[in-house]
Amino acid sequence: MAAQAEFSPAAPAFVSRSDGSPFPPKALSADAAPFSPLGPDGWQPGPPSDAERQFIRCSAKLRALRPDSSQLRDELNLLFDQLLSENYNRTFNPNISIRPEDVCSLLKHASSLVPLNQEHLVVKLCQLVHHLLNQLKVIMDELTLDVLVNYTIRGLKVCSAWTHSDVLLALSTIVYGNGPQCHQHLSDLLGEDGVLLVYSSPSQPDMELRRVALTCMANICLRIPGQPPLDDQYKSVCFRVFLKTLQSLRPPDTDELFYCMLIQAALKGLQSCLSGGKWKFGGGEELGSAFATLKRLMFQGTPGVSVEWPAVLYPAPLPQYEGLSSLKPPEPPKTTEPPKNAAAQGKSSGVRQACCFRPDSNKDHFKFSVAQKAATGGRGKEGSGGEGGSLSKPFAPSLYPSWKQSSSDSEFSDPEGGAQSKLRLYHGRVRQGALYCLLAVVKGVEKRTLYGYWSSFIPESPIGGPPPLTLLTIILKDPSPKVRACALQVLSAMLDGSRQFLGVAEDTASPRTSYTPFSFSLATAIRELHRALSLALLAETSPQTLTQIIKCLAYLVANAPYHRLKPGLLSPLWRQLRHYVRHRDVNVRVSVLTLYGALVTTQAPLPEVQLLLRQPENSSTGAGSFTPQDSTLSWRQRDGVSSPSRTPVTHSPHNPHTPREEDSSPPWLLQLCVSLVTQPREDQSDSEGAGSGGAAALEHSPVRLEALQVLSHLVRGYFTLCQPCLYEIGQVSARCLSETDPSIQLHGTKLLEELGTGIIQQYRAENNIPESVRVPMSLVVQFWSDVLSGPLNAALQNEQHPTLQTSACDTLSSILPQAFAQLPEKTQLMCITVLLGLTYSENYLVKTAAVRALGVYILFPCLREDVMFVADTANTILAALDDWSANVRAKAAWSLGNLTDTLTVNIVGVDFQEELSDMLLLKMLQAATKASADKDRVKCHAVRALGNLLHFLRQSQMTRSVFQRPLEDAVRALVKTVKSEATMKVRWNACYALGNAFRNPALPLDSAPWSEDAFSALCHVVTSCKNFKVRIKSATALAVPAQRSCYGDTERFNCVWRSLATALENSEDTNDFLEYRYSASLRHTLSQALLHLLSVCQAQDMPAIGASLAGEEGKGIRVHLVKYLRAEEGGVGGAEEEKDVGADSSNPQQRLRVQQFGLSGFTQIRIMTEPRFLFFNILRHFTFFFVCFLLTLQYHS
Repeated sequence: MAAQAEFSPAAPAFVSRSDGSPFPPKALSADAAPFSPLGPDGWQPGPPSDAERQFIRCSAKLRALRPDSSQLRDELNLLFDQLLSENYNRTFNPNISIRPEDVCSLLKHASSLVPLNQEHLVVKLCQLVHHLLNQLKVIMDELTLDVLVNYTIRGLKVCSAWTHSDVLLALSTIVYGNGPQCHQHLSDLLGEDGVLLVYSSPSQPDMELRRVALTCMANICLRIPGQPPLDDQYKSVCFRVFLKTLQSLRPPDTDELFYCMLIQAALKGLQSCLSGGKWKFGGGEELGSAFATLKRLMFQGTPGVSVEWPAVLYPAPLPQYEGLSSLKPPEPPKTTEPPKNAAAQGKSSGVRQACCFRPDSNKDHFKFSVAQKAATGGRGKEGSGGEGGSLSKPFAPSLYPSWKQSSSDSEFSDPEGGAQSKLRLYHGRVRQGALYCLLAVVKGVEKRTLYGYWSSFIPESPIGGPPPLTLLTIILKDPSPKVRACALQVLSAMLDGSRQFLGVAEDTASPRTSYTPFSFSLATAIRELHRALSLALLAETSPQTLTQIIKCLAYLVANAPYHRLKPGLLSPLWRQLRHYVRHRDVNVRVSVLTLYGALVTTQAPLPEVQLLLRQPENSSTGAGSFTPQDSTLSWRQRDGVSSPSRTPVTHSPHNPHTPREEDSSPPWLLQLCVSLVTQPREDQSDSEGAGSGGAAALEHSPVRLEALQVLSHLVRGYFTLCQPCLYEIGQVSARCLSETDPSIQLHGTKLLEELGTGIIQQYRAENNIPESVRVPMSLVVQFWSDVLSGPLNAALQNEQHPTLQTSACDTLSSILPQAFAQLPEKTQLMCITVLLGLTYSENYLVKTAAVRALGVYILFPCLREDVMFVADTANTILAALDDWSANVRAKAAWSLGNLTDTLTVNIVGVDFQEELSDMLLLKMLQAATKASADKDRVKCHAVRALGNLLHFLRQSQMTRSVFQRPLEDAVRALVKTVKSEATMKVRWNACYALGNAFRNPALPLDSAPWSEDAFSALCHVVTSCKNFKVRIKSATALAVPAQRSCYGDTERFNCVWRSLATALENSEDTNDFLEYRYSASLRHTLSQALLHLLSVCQAQDMPAIGASLAGEEGKGIRVHLVKYLRAEEGGVGGAEEEKDVGADSSNPQQRLRVQQFGLSGFTQIRIMTEPRFLFFNILRHFTFFFVCFLLTLQYHS
């Protein structure tokens, strides 16, 4: 009011702001609306609610009270009651804006007013603490936290037992997510004889106190993102308490509901201990105990389960199966045959048929029902080597859930509020909590350790008896869809990243009768997973759980080695998925596309998937396979094409009919993805709303994105099948780039990149693809001409979306080099100009992609001889090598390596060498030397560039003073890298670089001061490096110099010889089994290097060489050399081992030299035995003559 008095109503004033405020000027007058400030999130708060006014009023009164007031007790009682009577939940009252600092101030002051001897007030204060902190979600400051924790701890020690439940509840609310901040009180809470340990002990008779204490411990262990974790000492204490609680049986006088609540509290605490980190709670005994306890609780309350559960699960190669004991006698199964038309049974009968197992009265084994056979491809009666896993045996009828026997999707058939319904609800929550804990254990335990427990949770094919209780039992039989979804999440986590483990599986060979190999057991487990998940897919009605089933199948498909398994696993799944492509739920449709993406990605190209892709659309569905979900699946039919689930088929699904006229037609999956991306959605489900776009609306963005990803996977793995639709796929990408959604644009560019990569793979010489099969060059040129003249340019210049620019740069780098040469000159210039410009982008992702693309372009034959382009690219790369981002520097070093590769290719062109600036070469040499001291991912490419530059330099450049110091620094940088403890890739590249430098005849290897260090480093590596590939490359480098003078004096030459001979003798000595596969290649290279030294050696080198080859000590070397000569003569040449990329195989002239080393030796002896040399050298040459004679005898024998 005082502010308003300064202005006259008759003379309105305007306030002008010079700080660029977005608010327009307003006239100040008495008639204007009162000022209301904006909240922190931009919305204008309304008038305070009744609860807020009550809080403000009571808070003011409470702060006015003093401890010496005579009416303190009555006033506190009244104020506490008034505060507790209000509902502060923002869900019901979104306008509440009570500040956290006001709540903290009120609670601190209230705790100072309530003495601990006034127990009724203590209880009300604790209730108020829980009420305010819980409903207002207050984040307390450290002082308030310390005051309240200290108050509640003293209350537990001083107050009577009847107050402890409320005090513990308040304490649990106070410490929620604040465990690390309570470090000074943790010894009182969790130390020896701590209050929480006393109340959570199994000897505690009061179950409610025990439950609240466990909840309090769980809240202490809870980690909020961004906060430090609880100290491991106290976390281990809590873990042991939680596990001991879960292992303890229910006391006989305890109500089942209360016991379930207690178990839920312990499970939440165990999950808090395990979440967000690695397993830190002991070795195998503790882990096995946790697994056993959680597995028992996974089946808590399951009808009819009476099992002697083990206390500990041990990792073992053989599975541990629990035996069912004292089960209720099953009712006799119905023997009526299911009707032939499964569609007539409706939803409930279809679900029932999907999971029901029935015994055959005429046989000793069990077989599937009709619907189950359809789901598994009609192979329900395979033997032990097929899909007859543990679930092919009948489950005990007492385990059969009621949810499978009715059409209701409800979890319970009892009336709401019934005791049995509530008990089943609590049992379901226990099972759900146990599975969440198991999920945390699976994520926290090392994969290698987890594999030992697979047989306890994933069944194999049982020999006989009742089926095991595993995760698949829950997925197929549990009545709660939430529990089933949790079990699927656990199974997905176990399958995720298991490719190396499952890669051992194999069942292509006939099984042995004496024992079952581990590989065959794993293959059987994979088949059982396929069979059980297919059944679950057929039976599931909950869209959320259905999504989890399909995701779990995607994890299985992505990790299973189908190239080592008998074909036939993927075909039934492929056909079954067709029904869910048109499911009403968007998440289901997205997950189906994800699974299709996994199918076309795994071990591509897979023959079975290739056959499925070639099948016409109407041949992927078997007759009579209509599922209960069909009534909701066929909601979208375009252009008069009926749903595949209703298409009649007259041939067997095991013998797919693929007419010749349809072999060249595009795959059905490709057509589906294209239609999902481009075609409008004609119908909408009820859940999607009736007014969200009508018939003109496209598919939902997640569906379109997933369809684009499947298209990319198809192009990458099965390019030949997609090749006829190259132009159409390009149009899809162009349409995506023309849209406004950056995500759609991004996936469009990635699809273009895959198309370009597929074309490049076809034209690679090593792939040996006939020209008639390749995409015609004219079509490739036309394709890229259309792409580069379309919306890709806009994506390259879209600075608002750097990720899109990055992907567009990657697309430019996927142009076929031969096609790039035939593009119009202005198009070529546009590509180069854009990439050079984007290297100066402020976004490091864009700069990285642009520098990488230039590194690809520099290898193009049409560009690598262009001196101007090479110079521009070099200057750009040199600037990028000084970037702050390690990613940019790594790609710049890689591009510099490619650029220097082109220099060595152009070394034969004198004009090119003369036109390239000496100063530019000097800058590249200095920049590469500097980069060789960077991180390993930069260093590995920098040393490669150094080797190329040292190879490229001419004599005239080396003699210049400006080059001499950088030249020495470059070689010493290579020597340092060879001798360093860097990664093996870096050292391999450094050895390769030294060998590359040795090829330059102008390099003064005989006189340079750094030459001794270079040879010494290579000799050290060839004898001592643990990695055989590095040894191979160092031996190759030592054999590069073509003249004896390059090796220096006799002492250095003999050192090289001794190092190679020692390495040859020790070529099989290694502690790493993985290195043995390179031992033959190492011996081959070492033998070649030794024979090369023999071919260039001189008279003064003979004594040392003869001494090493003569006698028993040289017998092994002679044997290896003879083997090498025989292999060279027979044309083997060590071809049994894979050669390293960039390995230097000897040319024909060098092989001629090393095979004729004996003749060379004899010639040298003849010359050196002239009268003037005879007296001094005859003994030395006799030694060499004797060695040559022995080798000749061994060679011809």
